[in-house]
Parts: sequence; structure tokens; C-alpha cells
Amino acid sequence: MNIDLTTSLGSLQLSAPTLTASGCAAAGKELAQFGDVSTLGAVVTKSIMMAPRSGRATPRMAETPSGMLNSIGLQGPGIESFLENDLAWLRANNVTTIVSIAGNNVDEFGELARILSKVEGVDGLEVNISCPNVESRGQVFACNPYSAAQVIETVRSVWHSDAPVLAKLSPDVTDIVEIAQSVVEAGVDGVSMINTLLGMVIDVDHMKPMLGGRTGGLSGPAIRPVAVRAIYQVHAALPHLPILGMGGIRTGHDALEFIAAGASAVSIGTVVFGDPGAPWRIANELGQELESRGYNSLSEVVGLAHHN
Repeated sequence: MNIDLTTSLGSLQLSAPTLTASGCAAAGKELAQFGDVSTLGAVVTKSIMMAPRSGRATPRMAETPSGMLNSIGLQGPGIESFLENDLAWLRANNVTTIVSIAGNNVDEFGELARILSKVEGVDGLEVNISCPNVESRGQVFACNPYSAAQVIETVRSVWHSDAPVLAKLSPDVTDIVEIAQSVVEAGVDGVSMINTLLGMVIDVDHMKPMLGGRTGGLSGPAIRPVAVRAIYQVHAALPHLPILGMGGIRTGHDALEFIAAGASAVSIGTVVFGDPGAPWRIANELGQELESRGYNSLSEVVGLAHHN
């Protein structure tokens, strides 16, 4: 192939269009046995919080038709361990790194951003505003334009880095364009979309929810049409806003849909559990899809579905 697959997310230049999706490959170490992680567009880390977190009760995962539900609950080592172990490994292996952060409240988002803006090796920040707001009794930040903007404004006020800030948006809203506009006005450089959809599975043999946390996030191919729609809508309203697209991508053909809808790059998530080499395979397939249609570069196709 002689296809130019380079792309960008704001000021961040990417050598490849496929990234990992937050939560599906930790901080990249697990994937290293299947391919050279430094050749991916970037590793988007599992969301990091201030303190170590054990996560939600088990069972935490359930298979669904064309997808899966997860109720992990932001389990993680906390920021200090992340910096000492995971970020150090990523830097040592020359991996482009976008760090995902999550907070129990607005101030925690700000403190995480302040810490990360001062360390080397952070090429981008993904602000996971799709997580529960403990202070507002479980409200999701990204479901309200005011609370979404409040988080981004706080992050921006302490982010003393040239690395782009992305807001991760939830599809569980009436108008995702309204949320996107609110975070743009608050100062984001781009958006990641979509996060999982809230779902539930009932164990009818025991007549109770199958997940220990009752509800979970639906991911996989079942949500792909929702993701494509959301990206198309946001790109139509904000055509110059960089979008990192995700949601059920399994093949290069799937990825091409996201690019045509308006994404500049894609994150690969659920498929990695069954095919750890998927991020590399999908990048290669995307190149083949472009070549077979007579295109010379990825950039030619970003948002092209809006012009036909």
C-alpha cells in the first residue's frame, strides 16, 4: 500500500489512525506481546483517578448479542502508581500516550490535570466526563452541559501543557451536539466519542440483575450505528472540531465509516479482548479500504459523508 494514514487530533500528530480505547488495554503493556505498541496512533490509558480504586462488585461482565456489558467501576492503581510504573513504561517504549482521567468531583479532575501537565510523556489528555459525579448523587458529568463545561473549565485552568485536551462524551443524552458545544466553549481541543451506553441484563434463573453493580456499559458492534450517528451529528455542527471515534469497530470497513462520518482517528476497544492484534490489523485494513476506493490518504475522507 502507498496510502498516507497519518492524521492528527488538534496539535497531536499521529503516525497511525488506530488507537487503543480507554479501559480495554490498561496502559499498553498487555498488548506489547502482540505487536509494537509504539507503532499505534497512541495508547489511551485506562482512566486514572487520584487514589487507588478496587472497582465495583463482581460479576463485572456479561455477554450480550453483538456486544458486552461491563461494570468494572474505574478500578485502577491511582495517579502515583500510574506515573511510577505505567507512564514510565510507555515513555521507555516511545509510545504516544493519551492519559484518560476520571474524578469523583470537579476538583479531582483539576488536581489530576495539574499533576499530569507537569510530567513528561503525556501527549494528550482524555477527560472522562462520562463517569458518575458522586457529589450529585450519581449524575454523569457529560449528561449535563453545565457540569460538563465546569469540569473542562477546571481542567483548562491548570493545564499548562501544549498537549491537546479531549472530552469523552456519553451517548446517553438527548442532544449530544449540545454537550459537544458546551465543552468546546469551555476550551477542549477535541472530543472522544462515544462512551458505552448504559444497559442491564437480568439472570432469569435467579430473577436478579446479572452484574454485581446491576447496570453496566454496553460496548461492541451493537453500539456502532449509535456512534456513527453521534459523530456525524457533532461533525455537522462543529466541522473543525477534532473527533476521536469509537464504538464497536471490528474491521477497517467499520473504521472507514467513522472517518467518513467525521472522525480523524479511531480507538479500538471491545474487539481487543478476543483479538489483541486488532488495532494493527484494523489500521492495515483501513488502508486497503482507502486504496480500493482510489484514495491516497486518510485526510481525504474525514467527514466526506457530509459532502455526498
